[in-house]
Amino acid sequence: MNPNLFFPRSRHIAIFPFTLVCLSANLHAQPRLHCDITYAGTTQQFDAYINNDPSSAANTDTYAAYTTEATDIAGRFRFKAILLGTRQHLETIKLYAYYETDRHPVLLSEAIYNAPFIYSTIPNSMTGLNHLYSPPLERELLYGCALEEQS
Repeated sequence: MNPNLFFPRSRHIAIFPFTLVCLSANLHAQPRLHCDITYAGTTQQFDAYINNDPSSAANTDTYAAYTTEATDIAGRFRFKAILLGTRQHLETIKLYAYYETDRHPVLLSEAIYNAPFIYSTIPNSMTGLNHLYSPPLERELLYGCALEEQS
């Protein structure tokens, strides 16, 4: 059976440039991890981007990504996200949640996600909704993240 009977050459020519435009648009998209973090009835929005893209002058060292500061959550918890890879290929996402004590933060949760990733704008689509509890008073921290593409 001849495929040109169903798809004349003129259609192939029209589809090819459209495909290139779509692919080139995604090549420049930057992954963004969007998290909703809730404590004591208040929700904070948290966004994280690639921490070690070698093309960025500010992030030439992979280990520099681990110096990223954790975000304070009402003085009770801390939350940190590390995205490792490049704009073209996200390799790993690491999420850390800490309980804040008088002496130092205590790690409550560490989650590691490896490629391949599914991008979505649906809330909590990557992690689900996580419930964490502090040791002495069982204070509750809720967090969920989605990985989105930013152009």
